[in-house]
Amino acid sequence: MNRRDMLKGTGAMLALPFLESMAWATGAKTSVSLPKRMVVNYFSYGAYMPNGQQGIQSLDKPHHDWSWWACKDAGRLTFNKSSAPFEPLKDYVSYLEGLDHEGGWKLGGHSSGDVFATGANMSGSETSNNISLDQVAAAAMGHHTRHASLVMGSEGGTGYYGRSKTLSHYGPGRPIPSLSNPQDIFDRLFRPYAGKSVDRVREEMKCRTSVLDVVRDQSRGLNNRLGKADQEKMAEYLDSIRAVEKRIERNREWTRRPLPSVDPGDLKLAATYKDPEEYIRCMYDLLYLALQTDQTRFATFMLESENSTAHAVGNFSNTVLNYKGNTHDISHKRPGEFSGQWDHWRAVQHAYFLERLRGTPEGDGNMLDRTVVLWGSAHPHAAHSTQNYPIHLAGGNHLGFKHGNLHKFTGAKKKPLSNLFVSMLNAVDVPTEKFADSTGEMTELLG
Repeated sequence: MNRRDMLKGTGAMLALPFLESMAWATGAKTSVSLPKRMVVNYFSYGAYMPNGQQGIQSLDKPHHDWSWWACKDAGRLTFNKSSAPFEPLKDYVSYLEGLDHEGGWKLGGHSSGDVFATGANMSGSETSNNISLDQVAAAAMGHHTRHASLVMGSEGGTGYYGRSKTLSHYGPGRPIPSLSNPQDIFDRLFRPYAGKSVDRVREEMKCRTSVLDVVRDQSRGLNNRLGKADQEKMAEYLDSIRAVEKRIERNREWTRRPLPSVDPGDLKLAATYKDPEEYIRCMYDLLYLALQTDQTRFATFMLESENSTAHAVGNFSNTVLNYKGNTHDISHKRPGEFSGQWDHWRAVQHAYFLERLRGTPEGDGNMLDRTVVLWGSAHPHAAHSTQNYPIHLAGGNHLGFKHGNLHKFTGAKKKPLSNLFVSMLNAVDVPTEKFADSTGEMTELLG
């Protein structure tokens, strides 16, 4: 059976649920291929590394129980207190030491978070940032799903250069606002028409397209009277209009296909910042459902921004650990009785998401086998350092990745983080030879 088999009745067509006899579920050879997915997660203000404060562990010091790094020596993973939540997933996770983006070296410590998913040289030639790896994948393969990508962030919006609140960028000058309200995300995924008829929705899309036609034509006439610098800005503006047109056309096509049925009663959509664990897990649940129902295959989630001090998210560590200060404060003072415990709490939440993927059968494996998940930050131990990021990769075992090791890319073995991006994109069928400052693939992680 094909997963798109329909039941016809009373003039309507309803998609069947995923049944074990379907090719989608069994992994049988069929024209319907199993999806390949990619997720990028970010946490702010770095991680606790008391035996290597610039992100590179000292081999002369004993490994610390609360170091973010699971172990000290390269090779098979062992787990300390901080990384313990990932021990049950030891065959699905890898730690990568010594990676970073050269394009972020000259940025301020917190500003380097802007380029985590782009690798752009924002202190040089790419001052308006550049396309993020999730959007490279979405541009190539996003037409297979209702939503080309899902952009999430606990604070929402775009922020501003130097203090971004989103990981995703269409390209130069076009950050993508992150979604932060669980109910809004659920409605966008599973109730996008807000009670309107499909015909009404299509008519509204047609009107929007007509307006964009007028704006585009007027912009072209104006462009002939502008100087070179303004013409470049206008080109970015017209690119944005074309992107909106493409999204409208995509949405119009997807109105002809049934939406998946998801019971919101299983979710805590009323979750607020007052309960950080309930809120973060609800966001992870929504991300899981978006992938599980094949609403999208590419997503980003910024768990905290580098400018969360004035936001409720910036006080999560205060709520969770009863720390008398905010998360940004922890990152600078690095109190031993809180820093590792805060990393552990974040690891528990991320492991929860990975376990949901691993616990969902798919084909001859599970969802995590076909979902590669990057989790990390743009700082090591010191909040203002811009090199040697804490990087954790999970999943994609059936996409070519092999796990269970700490890899060291230090000294003569130094490689750019963008090499990992090249491998991630190739794993999800987006042929890529070059991304930002990459020098090739991250072959050490490939089976």
